[in-house]
This record gives sequence, C-alpha cells and structure tokens, in this order.
Amino acid sequence: MLDNVTINQLRAFVAVCDQGSFSGAARKLARAQSAISHAIKALESAFDVELFERNTRKAQLTAAGRSLLPDARAVISRTEEMKNRAGAIAKAGVPQVSVAVDAYFPRAHLIDCLRTLQEECPTAAINLRITTMQGGEKLVLEKVCALAVTINDVPEVNPQAIERHWLREEEMVTACAPNHPLASTPKPIPADEFGRHPQIVVTDNQPGAEKTQQGVAGKRQWLVNDLGAKRDLLKAGLGWGHLPRHLVVEDLAGGQLVELERRAWHIRSLTFVVSQRRGHDLSACEGRLVELLGKG
Repeated sequence: MLDNVTINQLRAFVAVCDQGSFSGAARKLARAQSAISHAIKALESAFDVELFERNTRKAQLTAAGRSLLPDARAVISRTEEMKNRAGAIAKAGVPQVSVAVDAYFPRAHLIDCLRTLQEECPTAAINLRITTMQGGEKLVLEKVCALAVTINDVPEVNPQAIERHWLREEEMVTACAPNHPLASTPKPIPADEFGRHPQIVVTDNQPGAEKTQQGVAGKRQWLVNDLGAKRDLLKAGLGWGHLPRHLVVEDLAGGQLVELERRAWHIRSLTFVVSQRRGHDLSACEGRLVELLGKG
C-alpha cells in the first residue's frame, strides 16, 4: 500500500542509487546495512515493483527504479522545504500582511507585487481588502489592516492617528461613450459644458465619510460605490467621468470609450499614498510590499 511509504524508505532508495551500494548507503545514512535492505524491500512491496536488479553485486536500477527515482528525489526535496518552512514559522511565527488597497490602484501591478511577495515570503498570510475613498484608512484606524493604499486627495480620516507616505502616481483621463453628446462636442471642452451632463462619480460607501470634490464639474452627478460599475455606466453612454488610464486603455483602443480633451481645466494625476498608524513599525514583509507597490 502506498500509504505505508515513509520518507526514510525514500531516503534509503536515493542513497543506494547515489552511493552505488547498500553498504555505501548505510554509511551515508549512519544506519545498519540490514535496515537499508529492509527499507528497500518495504518500498518494493508498497510499489509492487522491483527497484534493483538482484543478479548483480552492484546496486543496479531496474527500469521501474529508474522511472521512480526522480519522483523520490522530488518528494524528499519538498519534505526538506516543508521542514525549513515549519522551522521558520516556529521561530518567528506566521508573518501577517494586512493591507487595504483602493479600487483605483492598478490591479495588474498589485497582483505582480503579491506574487513577488509570495515568492520572497512564502509563509506570509495575506489579508487583502479592496476599498474606496476613506474605507482603507478606516480599516487601519480600526486595526483591521496595518496598511492602506489610498488616494492622497481623499480627506484623511484621523491625521493625529494615521500618517501618510507618498507611493506612486497614475495618469487620469476623462472619457465617455462614443454615442454620448460630449463625444461630438468641439474640442477642447470647457468645464461648464461638462457640467451640463451627468458625471459618474465614485463615492465612499462608508456612513458619514467626508467627500472629495476634486475633478467634479457640477451638481449633475450619479454616485456609485464601485469602480467597475462606473466604467460600465460610462460605456453604456449614461454619463462621463474620470478614470485611471490603466483601467480604460483597452476600452479606448477598442472604441468603447473616447477620451475627452478639457479646456482650461486641469485634472491632476492620481497620487497614491500608504497610510499606517503612527508608531507602527513595518514588519519585513510589510516593508517589502510597500517597496514593491511603489515600483514600476
């Protein structure tokens, strides 16, 4: 039965192959030669195949043995990795990385950063929250998350308790559907003309959250609490709005959205910051994630 295979039996199998004899394997593993022979017989019984030729003085693999040897090495290697990881956990505990990331942040870049972090900190447990507006800093204030990636123009939740650090910038574009009236309006378009049409605006879904008016052209607003919903409404021709270029680059290239040129109305790049509680010392994994998020 394969359930009866042990790691020591696999080690004996590999040692015999590497040393070329049962006696050599016994010396390498500091075990009696009879114990090595017993391990090989038990392994052959479990696999129901012969691993070594029995009519030669030198340990010579059968065809089945040659086929199974790479698998045995792989199992031993994975076991060693597991032991090392368990040792690291026992020594330092499982690293926790809890981060809230604003929905406007480039998702592909976020995934690349998390993939790299997983490779470098394989034992880390990730708690990722996607938020809007002040939602991330509220999670930091409530100690649900240690870090929040938020937009600098969003009013601070509690400047006395939370500090911000610059992270990166993303270009914003103003867009609408090709069938929207603004798409056929002579360019550049003044701000008051934008104000005559509904603007799709992402708002905070947190009760009592302070709102930001950066980039808002007038009182005709449709409020949504989801960035994907805003993009869908724009593509449906129900309004116009500002979106990060990385989110709509394919829509612009494919003609589902058109970029609108503004007259005498500058929209700043989207500045992302990292928010953390004052006095909080970043762990090695948290610091590495912040470093990765700021690159590119």
